[in-house]
Amino acid sequence: MAEQATALPINLELFTRLSARQKIGGIVAVAFAIALLAGAWLWTKEPPYSILFSNLSEKDGGQIVTSLQQQNIPYKFSEGGGAILVPAMQVHDVRLRLASQGLPRGGQVGFELMENLKLGTTQFAEQIAYQRGLEGELARTIQSLGAVRGARVHLAIPKQTAFLRDEQKPSASVMVSLHAGRVLEPTQVAGIVHLVSASVPQLATSQVSVIDQDGNLISQTPDGLKQAGLDPSQLKFVRELEANYVKRIETILAPIVGSSNVRAQVTADVDFSQIEQVAESYKPNPSADSAIRSQQTAETGTSNPLAAGVPGALSNQPPVPATAPVTAPAAPGTTLATNNQNLNFTRNATINYEVDKTIRHTRGVPGTVRRLSVAVVVNHKKGPEKDGKPGKALPLSEAEMRQVNALVRDAVGFAQDRGDSLNIANAPFAPADKEVVPDTPIWKNPDVIAFAREAFKYLAFALLAFLLWTKILKPLFEMFAAAAKRIEMEEAEKAAQAQEVISHDGHHHVSYDQKLQAAKSLAKQDPKLIANVIKEWVGGGEPR
Repeated sequence: MAEQATALPINLELFTRLSARQKIGGIVAVAFAIALLAGAWLWTKEPPYSILFSNLSEKDGGQIVTSLQQQNIPYKFSEGGGAILVPAMQVHDVRLRLASQGLPRGGQVGFELMENLKLGTTQFAEQIAYQRGLEGELARTIQSLGAVRGARVHLAIPKQTAFLRDEQKPSASVMVSLHAGRVLEPTQVAGIVHLVSASVPQLATSQVSVIDQDGNLISQTPDGLKQAGLDPSQLKFVRELEANYVKRIETILAPIVGSSNVRAQVTADVDFSQIEQVAESYKPNPSADSAIRSQQTAETGTSNPLAAGVPGALSNQPPVPATAPVTAPAAPGTTLATNNQNLNFTRNATINYEVDKTIRHTRGVPGTVRRLSVAVVVNHKKGPEKDGKPGKALPLSEAEMRQVNALVRDAVGFAQDRGDSLNIANAPFAPADKEVVPDTPIWKNPDVIAFAREAFKYLAFALLAFLLWTKILKPLFEMFAAAAKRIEMEEAEKAAQAQEVISHDGHHHVSYDQKLQAAKSLAKQDPKLIANVIKEWVGGGEPR
C-alpha cells in the first residue's frame, strides 16, 4: 500500500518532466478515450424509441417538431423519415400534450381560419373561409373513425338567389383513405353520408358521394339499395333472426346431447313488403224493424169549384143522368169527379232506413317470416366404458330422435301450413383438425431480439473499452513511463557530472576558477539540476 501511495506522486512528478508536446498529446489522448467511453456508455443506456406519429404532412410534422423542441423532448426520425420517434416511456404523455395544442391537425384547416380574419375582409372571402373551415372540420370528424386513415371533403355550395326556378341545391363529395386491410361497413358509409348532409343546410343525402382511395364508389342511394334488394338493415335483421333460431336449437339440445355435439343452420324467408288494405262491406237489405234514418211525406189537394169544365159547347149541354157510384177505390193520384165537385189530390211518402257498413283498414307489418328451413346435425352418443377405455360411439335411438325432432319443432315454432321444412340427421362428427401453429424461430422472437440488442450494446461497450486500453491508453502510459525513465536517467547522469564538476575527487588538477566557471555554465544550462544537487546537500542525502 505504501508503494502504491508513493507511486502516484512520483508518476505526477515524472509527468511534469515531460515536454509540452508530450503533455498535450497525452491529455488529448486520455480525453478522447474518456469521451468515447462516456458516449458508448450513454449509448448503452439510451432508452428505446417508439413511434409518436407516422404519415404526417409536412406542415403537421414541422409544428410537432417545433413543439418537441420547445418542451426539450428528445426525438428522432425513422429511416425513411415517415415517422417521428420519441422515448417509449414518454409516448402517451407527449401525445396528450400535443393533443391539447390541437396537433396533429391532419393537414386540414378547421374553423380556426375564422379566428384569423382581418378587419375589412370581404363577404366573399368570409364565405370561402367558412366553407374551407367546414370542410376541414368534417374531414377531421371522419378521420376519427377507426378504419379511416385520412379524409377529404369537398362541398359545392351554390350562391343563393331570390328566384326559386334558378335555385340550385348543394352537393358534397367525400374521399376516404382506409388503413391496410380495413373496410367500411354499409352502416358506417351511411353514417358518413348523414353526417355531411346534416352539416350543410338543404343538402340531401342523395347528393353526397363517398369514394375510397382506389376510386370505388362506396355510397349508394336508398332507392338503388331497395331496387337491388340489398338494404343493409334488412340483411342484418335476417342474419340476427337466423342466429336467434340457431341459438334456440342449440340451447334446447345442449343439456341432452352436449353443446359440442349439435350443429344447426336456419334459413329464413322474410317478407319485408308493407301492404295496406282497405275493405268496405255491406250487409243484405235491412228488416222492417230496422232504424229509420229519415222519413218524408208530401200531400197535395185541390178543392171543387162552382163551375167546372172547359167553356164551350159541352158546357151548354144538359146534365147527364145520375148513375150509381163505383165501389172500387180510386187509384192514388187520380182525380175524383162527381156531378157536384171536381177534386185533385196527390200523396208522396219517402222512408230511408240505416244501412249496415263495415270499413276495415289493414296494414301489414314488414319483416314477417314466410318460411323457415331448418337443418340440424346431432353427433352420435358415447357408449359405456369398457375396461377404463371410452366406449364406442352409438347412434341415437328412434325415441331419442323423435324427442329431438319435437324439441326442435317447438323451439323454432314450426308451422306446416307455412311451408316450413325440418331435417334432422344423426351422424358421427369428424374429429377437428388441430391447427398446427409453427413455432416462432428464435431469431424472430421479440423477447430474444430485445435481449440480444441489449447484450450487443454491453458487449460493444466492453469491446470498445478493451480496445481503448490495449491500443491507446496502455501504450500511452508505457510511453509516458519510458519517457519519464529516460528523463530521470538523463537527469541522474547530469547530476553526477555536476557533482563531479563541483567536488572533484583529485584525479585531475582543476583550479578553483575553472570549477567556478564550470558550475556557472552548468547552472545556466540546467538550473533545476543545480537546485536539486544543492537540495540533496542540504538534506544530507545522496544526489539523484
